[in-house]
Amino acid sequence: MRRLFPVTDETAAQAPGTGAKTASRGPDGEVGAARTGGAEAPDAAAAVDREWSLAELAAAYAYPAPGPGAPRPWLRANMVSSLDGAAQHEGRSQPISSATDMRVFGTLRALADVVLVGAETVRQEGYRPARVRAEFAGARAAAGQDPVPAIAIVSASLELDFTLPLFTSPLVPTLVLTGAAAAPDRVAAAEKAGARVLVAGDGTGVEPARAVRALAGLGHTRLLTEGGPRLLGQLIAAEVLDELCLTVSPTLTAGDAQRIAGGPAVAVPQRFVLASLLEEDGFLYSRYRRP
Repeated sequence: MRRLFPVTDETAAQAPGTGAKTASRGPDGEVGAARTGGAEAPDAAAAVDREWSLAELAAAYAYPAPGPGAPRPWLRANMVSSLDGAAQHEGRSQPISSATDMRVFGTLRALADVVLVGAETVRQEGYRPARVRAEFAGARAAAGQDPVPAIAIVSASLELDFTLPLFTSPLVPTLVLTGAAAAPDRVAAAEKAGARVLVAGDGTGVEPARAVRALAGLGHTRLLTEGGPRLLGQLIAAEVLDELCLTVSPTLTAGDAQRIAGGPAVAVPQRFVLASLLEEDGFLYSRYRRP
């Protein structure tokens, strides 16, 4: 992997890290760590033509260091897109992914407190609970994190299969974000299945800013969303997204696949700044952050 553009945020460049990946872009992506002592992001010369260690990847993707007072939530998204703008092929993102993209996927999960995902993506991608990886256990404990990130599902209808492992066998309880007007019987079913239901909207739907606040209220300030496109579009429209980690895949798919973000257009395009850019085998791994 080569660094094409340096990390511009001091905390990201200097924060030590461990953790990251070997997962797959999908529900079974490996999870793990947070920041611990150890490695710093490699310089450009050292990064050429070699595989980065998990610690180096985690340092490159570290969350901003918390400022004084209560930690501010930081919401990042992780998505992949083909050259012609497709976020999926035949309903799944894995066909346009790569082994290194899967490593980055696992790194981002390794650093997160919670993974925020839309209900339709849970259904399409077959999400399972995050699992422990021994190499990241110490790092997460040192960072005050649970052994694995919680999965937080955004669902207005709560039409979810509560017999799936995501509900029956998670290491930490699965979270479900919904609106105050959600059907009481579905709320009861979710809670009976062991999920923790959080109200983040006055109607049936979820208000993105309230969702972020609800998760932060549980101590989850390192937030990661893996989509899908409709959820990401809602987060963008609500202006709560702080960072986009976008893999540009050197593939063409044609067809009518979704883009990485859907829903109504924002009134004025939001401008983000490039924080870092990595390359391997034609894949570009970019990080864009709110100015």
